[in-house]
Amino acid sequence: MADDSTVTIRASFSTREAADLAVEHLVQQQGVSRPDIFVQSATAENTSGSRASGGDASHADGTRHDGALDGDIEVSVDIAADQIAAVQRISGMSGR
Repeated sequence: MADDSTVTIRASFSTREAADLAVEHLVQQQGVSRPDIFVQSATAENTSGSRASGGDASHADGTRHDGALDGDIEVSVDIAADQIAAVQRISGMSGR
């Protein structure tokens, strides 16, 4: 009998770039529907991550300091139990 239960897995990322990459892996490699993926601040503060990346890090005048670097970004998704190992391999996410 197949296990058709679902589990919520989540991971925290220090940059928005890394969180976006995890979302793309979930969608493109695991076939997870975008509306089933949730991205939010891992803290109570509005944040774009805890480290500058992308345009914030490669700004012409050096790293920008006006972004909301107030904590990590959490990505969570409910997936079928039989997808856990594959999702953990591609995105570093863990079940909770």
